[in-house]
Order: sequence, then structure tokens, then C-alpha cells
Amino acid sequence: MKVFVLDPIGEGGIALLRKSVDVVLWDDPAVGRWREEADGVVLRGTTWITADDIARAKKLKVISKQGAGVDRIDLKAARARAIPVMNTPGANAEAVAELSVGLGLAMARRIAVADRRLRLGDKVNREQLIGRGFAGKTVGIVGMGHIGRLVARKWNLAFDMPVIGYDPYLPEGAWADLGYQRTPTLDALLSRADLVSVHCALSPETRGLIGAREFALMKPTAMLVCTSRGGIVDETALYEALEAGTIFGAALDVFAEEPPPADHPLFRIPGFVGTPHIGGSSEESRAANALIVVEQLLDVLAGGEPRNGVN
Repeated sequence: MKVFVLDPIGEGGIALLRKSVDVVLWDDPAVGRWREEADGVVLRGTTWITADDIARAKKLKVISKQGAGVDRIDLKAARARAIPVMNTPGANAEAVAELSVGLGLAMARRIAVADRRLRLGDKVNREQLIGRGFAGKTVGIVGMGHIGRLVARKWNLAFDMPVIGYDPYLPEGAWADLGYQRTPTLDALLSRADLVSVHCALSPETRGLIGAREFALMKPTAMLVCTSRGGIVDETALYEALEAGTIFGAALDVFAEEPPPADHPLFRIPGFVGTPHIGGSSEESRAANALIVVEQLLDVLAGGEPRNGVN
């Protein structure tokens, strides 16, 4: 059996693979032969697997994706070939939740822009860096899965923020222990929340979910954080809302084009905070994810049932 690791993963996962199969890593020139030679592939968030790739990969038996998002894999083509596709839902939830809170604070308290100005040697006037606090304000969670739940708990417990949530797919009664209030529509959440934190998957239904109409519903003092997937927030509409003062601020860890170009309009907004899709990039998350993504791939290659299958 030969497994191609198309994106960097933790050393623990690589060591586990090498105990059972031949391994080709992302930095080996031979990695380009994965379509012809791979029995299994492991990937993260940067590699695409298209229908054409799957058609060419005659030996391919399983795809194991580190992280929750699978929008870069042609699931329909894999299903037609009976190739299971698995992800690792929840394995990086803590890391993403921590970054989400960190981005909110960096944006609201002007931490990032203050740091940039100090590094550039600018004369700093503290009156130009007055931010907004969160204590007692309302946080609205869009997408109430593993990550959304953790983010809600952190803002609620650390900042005494009441929680409202919107998720049309969450069963009734979920999150009951958080004492949150569920809104019947996204519009209702946007009009009430002081901080909107987005944690839903990218799908045809969620692409462009937060656009010009939605920003117009938000308070002028409201803030937005998105650490889920690029394309959910309309970046042009976000730029226009920030430029016009329709909302107070925003922070994104994900962009429609990744990495975003250096001349992206949002980077012209001093108070905007952007990071290059590093939500799951903590040492602890990397180690845990690498073991899970490899263990479930090896199980399938050994004849077992897929875990965390998405197709």
C-alpha cells in the first residue's frame, strides 16, 4: 500500500503511517505521481481534488482530510467511485475557537493596528486607537456546531456576554446548557448582536450569506469575525460597509482567494484584521489532527468502515 500526504501534517501522524504503508510526503518530487500510484491520500486545507483527479486515480481507495472543510474535494466524483472521504470534525475546534476570540479582541481593541503603527515608527496618538469593549454585550453565533459552541462559551464565561444563535440545521434542545437564545432567522440575529461570529460550512446555501443587505441590518457599533470558510462573507460588501462606517470593525481568518493578494481592498482599512487561515494551527491541534486523519485512513485500507465519512 502507498499513501501520499499532499499537505504538511504533524510528525506523529507521519510516523504512524510509516509503520504500516509506504509514504510519499508533500515535499518529495514523487508526490506528483499520486494520481497514478496512491492507494490513499491525506490532505489539509490547501490541496484540491477534482473529478479529473479522481478519474485518473485508478488505485485510490480512500481520502482522509484533516479538518472539517471538504469543499475542495469533489465528493460526488468520489462517491461515484465508492471512494470514502473522511474529515476530522471537532479535532481543531479548540484552536479555531481560541483564534476567533483572539481576532475579536485584536480588532475591537485596535491591537493589530496599534502594533503595526509602533513597528513602523509612527507617532501614536492614543485617541486614534480607542476601541470597543465586549463585557455585557451580545454575541451572535452563526453556525452552532463544535466550534460555534466553544466560541459561545468563551465569550459568555470570560466576558459575561449573552449568547444568541442561529442555525437552521441544529436540533431543538441543543445547547440548552448554555442558556442561549435561539433566533428564528439570520436577520433577527444580525440586528441584535454586538459581535457576529461566523462558524458555518461553505455550501451553495451559505456562499455569500453575509453581504450588503446583511451588513445594513447590523448596528453601526457591531463587529464581525469569520474563521470558517472564505466565500461566506462577501468581501466586497464588507469593504464597503467598513469604509462607510456601516459597522465598526471586522476580522477574517478566511478569504475567497487564499492567500489573499497583498493589494486586497480590505487591507486598506486600518482597523481590519486578517490572518491566513491559521485557525487550526496550534501545536496541540496539529498533533491531534495528524493522528486522527491517519488512523481513520489506515482503518479503511485494512478493510474497516470509514469514520467521519462525508460522502
